[in-house]
Amino acid sequence: MNDDNQWLILISRMPAEPSRHRVAVWRELRKAGAVPISSGAWALPQDPKFDPAIARVAHLCEKGGGALAVLATQPRDVTSGVMLPELFEAARRDEWKEFIADCGKFQGEIDREIAKQKFTFGELEEEEQSLGRLQRWILELDKRQFADIATSEASAARDALERSIASLNHYAGLVYDAMRVSSDSMAESAEAAEA
Repeated sequence: MNDDNQWLILISRMPAEPSRHRVAVWRELRKAGAVPISSGAWALPQDPKFDPAIARVAHLCEKGGGALAVLATQPRDVTSGVMLPELFEAARRDEWKEFIADCGKFQGEIDREIAKQKFTFGELEEEEQSLGRLQRWILELDKRQFADIATSEASAARDALERSIASLNHYAGLVYDAMRVSSDSMAESAEAAEA
């Protein structure tokens, strides 16, 4: 990650109760890709792509009776200059690795269904929903990408998603083939019963 990036420090001040407002702020910050640096303090790269998320966080803070301070920072030394980029990059790498692991779990589930020869439309629909979740998740991860961070993990994640799509397409073909054979058998049985 480029160490010349400017950083924003976001400090939320929220009433202790009700906690749901504080939790909503935390969730929105995490969704934006902000990294926690201290209790109530978060960091994001200073980039216009994060402005809508910061506006949502500010709105949530106000709605909950609190406030959000957004401060632009300038590091004073080399150590300070690498701390936030390293935290941000580590968070992105962890997210991409978790996504890749979930793609592996998805492909394992497809393999188990094939091994059990569980070729039903109900199971196919369930697997399609799981793939849809992965597709929505990668879109969220892409929104958090910044500059040149975690590019190898992001690329590996896209490859894992493509393999997941291919696995589901293969499974769908097996389901449709099994349903066609089943329906042909039922038609033959009905014809034999009429004769």
